[in-house]
Amino acid sequence: MSADETGGRRARERLRILDEAGKRIGTTLDVMRTGQELADLAVPTLADYATVDLAESVLLREEPAARPGSEGRKRTPAVRRAGLASVRPGAGESLFARGDPVSAPPASPFTGVLRSGRAHLEPVLNASPGTWLDHIDAARAAKVREHRMHSLMLLPIRARGAVLGVATFMRTRDPRPFDEDDLLLAEELVRRAAISVDQARQYAREHSAALALQRHLLPRRPTGGAAADVAWRYLPADSHHGVGGDWFDVIPLSGARVALVVGDVVGHGINAAATMGRLRTAVHTLADLDVPPDELLAALDKQVTHLAEADAGPGGAPAGTTMTTTCLYAVYDPVTRLCMMARAGHPPPALIDAHGGVTFPDLPVGAPLGLGMAPFESVTLELPEGSVLALYTDGLIEDRDHDIGFGMDRLGAALARPGLALEDLCSSAVGSLPAGAPNDDVTLLLARTRSLGPGHVASWRFPGDAAVVSRARSLVTRQLALWGLEHLAESTELIVSELVTNAIVHGNVKCDRDRTIGLRLIRHAVLTCEVSDSSHSRPLLHRPTATDEHGRGLFLVSRLSRAWGARHVPDGKLIWVDQQLTPGPCPEP
Repeated sequence: MSADETGGRRARERLRILDEAGKRIGTTLDVMRTGQELADLAVPTLADYATVDLAESVLLREEPAARPGSEGRKRTPAVRRAGLASVRPGAGESLFARGDPVSAPPASPFTGVLRSGRAHLEPVLNASPGTWLDHIDAARAAKVREHRMHSLMLLPIRARGAVLGVATFMRTRDPRPFDEDDLLLAEELVRRAAISVDQARQYAREHSAALALQRHLLPRRPTGGAAADVAWRYLPADSHHGVGGDWFDVIPLSGARVALVVGDVVGHGINAAATMGRLRTAVHTLADLDVPPDELLAALDKQVTHLAEADAGPGGAPAGTTMTTTCLYAVYDPVTRLCMMARAGHPPPALIDAHGGVTFPDLPVGAPLGLGMAPFESVTLELPEGSVLALYTDGLIEDRDHDIGFGMDRLGAALARPGLALEDLCSSAVGSLPAGAPNDDVTLLLARTRSLGPGHVASWRFPGDAAVVSRARSLVTRQLALWGLEHLAESTELIVSELVTNAIVHGNVKCDRDRTIGLRLIRHAVLTCEVSDSSHSRPLLHRPTATDEHGRGLFLVSRLSRAWGARHVPDGKLIWVDQQLTPGPCPEP
């Protein structure tokens, strides 16, 4: 056969091997499997014996400690065997099994490649004294002689300038030494494997970072306080789909109320998790302002739009994942047992009564957030004490084989278990999912309602007359004595005096005798004092100077209280003030 024919045959063989490499290397996001795929392809097409050793930092999804030639490369990184193949059954040439840590002398070619990032080709191994065999340990030298290893290639596995490991190729039975053509072929195979290993490592790191970010952003120990007992489940989607943007929240509000939130940012990965975190912060801010559910969703809709515009690329095209979000926001008041809720493109809540009856309240759907299609509509329901409200994301009711109606029926059957503890009810609902990993993140929030009766609440109505201030103080003092809170009488009298006086002066009741002032005390984890009037203007706190004649009232109230604020009510506004029940740090509401 002529030299041209031989060269043509070898060229076709290399193309065939490279074609096989495209099919067989990097079939999964498992770096250990990728290492084995490289070794399996190399034997026997290129070598009689091959190993693939990866840095432990790669296996741990970390960045390499240093780049080749940098100061950090003076210290050889630890490596483990990821791939091993041989023409001999059992691969007796190897000192290390797959998964074992691999060690080599500092002066060996293996260590040199790992440190320098440069390939090493030894076409014919010379066993005479003073050669490379002097730089390896006795065990390796014995293996070389035993199996007649006569030709060696060591190639760094490199990606983005970093050495991820070393691939070793040796010939034993094949009498031909490695040549430059073999080195070029091996470099191409290793390059493809390095790209797959690096992509798998980056994906694993991003997925872990997104999952850690989402778990960090979700509430740690949510509590419903005096309003509700809560339980929850969060199940991330499988590794193929990645973590999504589901979130839930339980936010204490003034007057012993609680806000319950469940939302879902469309998309997966760290972008969705980061967006979820920003929206969760926005919901907290709006909840602190005591915004009604429909107004909160309208404000959140604008926020989603602004975030999408800020992330838009050149020409206004979105640079990242879609910002469309669904959300359900509910506020429950244990004094009135009323729950006001609104949703934006989100599945309806489930309501479970004390007998296990499950209904899905007919809430106006509303458009998903980010489409600019507000307004939203709130619905108010009266919930008997002991009712269970279930908020969830669509991952709990959607699957590939059935429609949403089937999933809601399945969820309803799982929740229809009266007398079951909330944690067990959560497990029942999640356990109803089809076998296998969920297609999307699954979030479930359950809240069993409580109520605060006359033993915890006292309320009065007063006409807009300055003479009622002293009467209000007397009634409050008497009520505190009944509750055993006499030590709060002095501070509460001062707070009531200031708030009632402000309501008379600024609350539109002086000029209209039909308009009255409301006063209410609520004893729960804290003592809440509420004063309402018919004015819609909110008071502003400022620090009075020595010459100011007005503006000291709210400053005094803020100094006497744990927290205070204002919120709109249907017929005006309400000022609330919280005081801790006992000296020292106040218990969590």
